[in-house]
Amino acid sequence: MEFAELIRTGQAQAELLRGPEEPPLRGTLCITGHHLLLSPGPQATPDLWLLLLRNVDSIEKRVAGDSGTITLRCKDLRVLQLDIEGVEATLDIARSIEALSSLESVITSFPFFYRPKGLRLGDAWHFHPPECYYKRVARETNAWRLSEANEDFSLCPSYPRAVIVPRAVDDSALARSARFRQGGRFPVLSYYHAPSGTVLLRAGQPLTGPQKRRCSEDEDLLRAVLAGARPGARGFIVDARSPQAAKQARMTGGGTEAKAAYPGWKRLHRPLETGRPLQESFVRLVEACGDLEQSMDRWLNRLESCRWLSHVKETLSTACLAAQSMEQEGACVLVHGAEGTDSTLLITSLAQLILDPLSRTMAGFQELIEREWVQAGHPFQLRCAHSAFSHARPKHEAPTFLLFLDCVWQLGRQFPLSLEFGEGMLLTLFDHAYASPFGTFLCNNEKERCLCEVRTRTHSLWSGLSQPKEQRKLRNPLYVPNPLAIWPSAEPQSLRLWQGLFLRGTRPPEPSEVAWEKVWQIVTDQEKTEGSQPTDSASEAGP
Repeated sequence: MEFAELIRTGQAQAELLRGPEEPPLRGTLCITGHHLLLSPGPQATPDLWLLLLRNVDSIEKRVAGDSGTITLRCKDLRVLQLDIEGVEATLDIARSIEALSSLESVITSFPFFYRPKGLRLGDAWHFHPPECYYKRVARETNAWRLSEANEDFSLCPSYPRAVIVPRAVDDSALARSARFRQGGRFPVLSYYHAPSGTVLLRAGQPLTGPQKRRCSEDEDLLRAVLAGARPGARGFIVDARSPQAAKQARMTGGGTEAKAAYPGWKRLHRPLETGRPLQESFVRLVEACGDLEQSMDRWLNRLESCRWLSHVKETLSTACLAAQSMEQEGACVLVHGAEGTDSTLLITSLAQLILDPLSRTMAGFQELIEREWVQAGHPFQLRCAHSAFSHARPKHEAPTFLLFLDCVWQLGRQFPLSLEFGEGMLLTLFDHAYASPFGTFLCNNEKERCLCEVRTRTHSLWSGLSQPKEQRKLRNPLYVPNPLAIWPSAEPQSLRLWQGLFLRGTRPPEPSEVAWEKVWQIVTDQEKTEGSQPTDSASEAGP
């Protein structure tokens, strides 16, 4: 279908209301296949206002007299209002936006047409391949190897082509272990913790079923993990489900690792909500944040009842458990839930941020996102199909990645000097996960990206963020490298609502942006001052 068939009207005169304390913008409103544009009149600023239609989560229209109003609730949590001249023009524009914003085809989405100046196709897609992380692991230990058994995605469609596995386990054993795990997600290395010589792994649940099936190759794989660690190492299996949920899963073909079959491994249940309960929590929080007329008591009650901060607390607590098991108890850790593509990735990625100073740098954090979310098979296309405003509620939607970003924000708030990136980076990642001109978060796994030729036909987000003009907005000017682990407090009094995100549609952004720029200016001036001062040795040197 051609985009032109879905555009019912070419243009109309409109006034745009963008948010609190922002002046209205009046001009000519136009619709293209991917964007909504407003061109101000000749007397106004020459800047063109642009909205990616993929960002529209819901649309409401009202008509009165000879004009109409369209309210756009966006996936980035902003709310926009368009006052349009003419009833027919209002209805035609609303129908056009509804049709174009709901297109599901990946290859007709904007990233396949986006060609920014200064970027070349293929740039930055090679920044974070699995081989890069493996080289770092290989410098520390010889117990692991890079396997290409999944080269054609036949073992696991949601894993990348190459994965890191124990050297003692051959590819045929990996294939049999894959058949024993949900979605083919056999245990693979997520992180090697050099100080303790322990590892963090992720997988899907074992398919033991009601018959309590076993797989000797899967058991051998986890035995090899302990053998490759320090002498006498033990392991913990962190199951992100409750015992009841795991037992119920066994009745439908899933299950858990039997204690007798995996000697040296102890199972710990740390249930984390995923799927619909997490999505509903997100929706209720956004609704509460958008109500400007409520009393203090009602606000506090709604904040508590939505349980969003409870999800943050439980996630951080579980990530700390995994990190402590490695750092303080010298144990290896395997993490899985059911499919291993949601709560599993939450735990493994946050545990690395706690333990690994490199993951807290700008480049290291981007690699972490690419390796532990994009390449690890988080289904972005399904989970981020809608945000908090859509009336459609498919069962696959869930703000799992947003929960991760919120936990990272809590880390940054508690350790303001230890992260090289700032809130701007986290907000940018949230925005691009739901609607982006770049191809990084397209599709649900590497197999789908390969079929759609995403890496050769779209630009990488990391390439866009590497531009000098973006760096000032993303970096933390107060960053000081910290070689130690950072242990966040998950106590209720230590956690805060992420106002920069959840209140972005109801409060003006200027004060925080001005403050951020002021901090940058202070740091820059200080660096110039220090650079212009002579060193002690130079000032004391004789003629």
